[in-house]
Amino acid sequence: MTLLEVSHLTISTPGNTALVDDLSFHLERGEALGIVGESGSGKSLSCRAVLGIVPEPLSVVADRIDFSGTDLLTAADEQWRQIRGTRIGAVFQDPAAYLNPSLTVGRQLAEVHRRKRGLRRREAWDAAVKGFGDLGLAVPEAVARRLPHELSGGMLQRVLIAVAIAESPELLIADEPTTALDVTVQADVLDVLADLRAATGLAILFVSHDLPVVAHLCDRIHVMHQGRSVESGKSREVLNSPTHPYTRSLLAAHAEYGIDRVRTKEVEHV
Repeated sequence: MTLLEVSHLTISTPGNTALVDDLSFHLERGEALGIVGESGSGKSLSCRAVLGIVPEPLSVVADRIDFSGTDLLTAADEQWRQIRGTRIGAVFQDPAAYLNPSLTVGRQLAEVHRRKRGLRRREAWDAAVKGFGDLGLAVPEAVARRLPHELSGGMLQRVLIAVAIAESPELLIADEPTTALDVTVQADVLDVLADLRAATGLAILFVSHDLPVVAHLCDRIHVMHQGRSVESGKSREVLNSPTHPYTRSLLAAHAEYGIDRVRTKEVEHV
């Protein structure tokens, strides 16, 4: 069953330069869809259009951006309050930029539980600690009492994931969440996302410039270049039989980073 459908999305500058040009894609419930492309290809802007946070003065035009029966293009503020951060969660490249540097990470997650779920202070704290533990953070009570600058990049990304899924969303938008992490930590974060999906049926829209990373997690891939989708298909098909020269160039650029291992890896649901 389709959860998200984006139909003929175009995002333009005031001078009518299309930064995203006629993009269409859909995401099924429980599916992981990857959008891959170089910086400036329009992939992150496309995600921001789904979240309703495209910066001014850019204009957004589409036939429809449908999330579970709600057209997000015409959604009222009250509808957005019920969707953004609740039914659609998001994580981004620099988790520290989205956390208050002066509050412990546990307090920040607990506040989400208090505001969204109406939990009492102690209940919210316990829920925050449990959330950190569920994401594989060792000694979660100790982690919860730390400030953001006291945690590593990988730990911060898990904290932000915990915040994003606190309300059990149906969709998680992950916009370059592993870009600033080393290879080992990248793999850990990808495993966290895969485990969440398997355990909860969470749908994931995953954005990256790194094709092997996207292929590791996602069932299907859209390849974007200069604002357009130039190729799409099942991950295995795109990896093994790319049809567009840009996709082939991405594969060639990443060959030395383990693309053959990813090609031969069994990918569930593909």
